[in-house]
Amino acid sequence: MSVRNPYQTYKHNAVQTASPGELTLMLYNGCLNFIKQARQAIEEDNIQERNKYMQKAQDIIRELMVTLNTDYAVVKDMLRMYDYILRRLIEANINNDTAILDEVETYVSQFRDTWKEVLRLNRQKQYGGGVPHDGKL
Repeated sequence: MSVRNPYQTYKHNAVQTASPGELTLMLYNGCLNFIKQARQAIEEDNIQERNKYMQKAQDIIRELMVTLNTDYAVVKDMLRMYDYILRRLIEANINNDTAILDEVETYVSQFRDTWKEVLRLNRQKQYGGGVPHDGKL
């Protein structure tokens, strides 16, 4: 019988119980984490780790691209932006360039923050305004 790492169990359960919107937020956060790890690998001149984390960040951007709902006009703009981010990640990996990572991190952070706000507004709408500002029920 194998004993799982409690953190791994928590992560697994978090993914399994997340809504589609929360999963998208997790993807943005994961991408940002991999960008930070890639930057650290560049600073440590660790080519293998840099490539591993760059590829993971690229995989997340690709996943975000294929899961876009094309029923909305804004999606074309998002798709172009994701494509740009993907190309810049590849360029950063090839050129070992932290300045490109800084640029990409800014864009991914903006997407993440916008998505987080969308989730907040949806919850507020769904639950009729949510918890009062003083935190009391």
